[in-house]
Amino acid sequence: MKNKKRITAQERDLLALFKAEGLSNKECARRLNRHPSVIGRELKRNSFKASDGTWYYVAIHAQAKAEEREWKLAHAKQELKNPVVYAYVTEHLRWGWSPDSIAGKLKLDHPDDKYFWITAETIYRWIYQEEQLKEGWFEYLRRKQKKRKKQKGRKVHRSAIPDRVSIRLRPEEVNQRLEFGHWEGDTVEGRAHKDGIHTEMERVSRKYAGKKISFINSEETIKAQGEIFIKMLKPARKSTTLDNGRENHLHFKLKDKLKMATYFADPYSAWQRGTNEHGNWLLRYYFPKGTDFNQVTEEELQDVIEEINNRPRKILGYQTPNEVFNNLLKKEEGVAFNY
Repeated sequence: MKNKKRITAQERDLLALFKAEGLSNKECARRLNRHPSVIGRELKRNSFKASDGTWYYVAIHAQAKAEEREWKLAHAKQELKNPVVYAYVTEHLRWGWSPDSIAGKLKLDHPDDKYFWITAETIYRWIYQEEQLKEGWFEYLRRKQKKRKKQKGRKVHRSAIPDRVSIRLRPEEVNQRLEFGHWEGDTVEGRAHKDGIHTEMERVSRKYAGKKISFINSEETIKAQGEIFIKMLKPARKSTTLDNGRENHLHFKLKDKLKMATYFADPYSAWQRGTNEHGNWLLRYYFPKGTDFNQVTEEELQDVIEEINNRPRKILGYQTPNEVFNNLLKKEEGVAFNY
């Protein structure tokens, strides 16, 4: 009788060796005393696609993906029973944070304590329970909808992006905000997801930049990025980290034309670009969701961005993003830079 238990880490090590030797799925199944369908499902779920289009099965990556999937499944229905987590979630909902930002920040602040790891879906499910609906917690959501609606945002196509480099390969000095000149990019959508604003925020100084785009596509996005970064000195534009939307399909042109590196966050992990998301949240104060950006001039947009960049920030020791940006650039170039 075949073993019905889940595939173990040891079996994944053997499976990786067998596939490297060129064995068929059926032969791998025979050697592991598994049904061929189990092997096929394992390879399909836990392999990864390289930039050259080749699929690879690596045991350590497969085990990590499986453990992450298992953990998410176990915690998908978890309510806010931890009083510390409950207090954090409710406080930050009142601050206007999205459930995704709250869940991501908790995980970021407690990377070694899974007791604090909850999903955005857990928070949404809690908000839309009958008791919380009566208390009006949905009012703290940006859409303020009493009933949940199916999201109709643009789809993410990770495999469609050529020369994609994962955020997991981003240098540690960038991750720790030890080096100046690294940005996070995103698209703020307008009415009906057609037009929008491409935004970038520098990770150390929190300098914010943006350009209107008539359509959310790769051509408009790379054009906006070029207009943002071409004005900057090289030390101020070393890299940007993006999401996996099709509008970032032409990211490699930043490397070709401006010698900038590009990194991509994991799918459905907006918290990995939390700096930019916070900037977009500030922008939404001026341009709420549903804004028709065709009715907003470029001059009006830049006035708003300048106001954001001249606002003192606690995280910057109450300096403004413009002040920190210029001071950091002076250290690298010895010149003041106004953008």
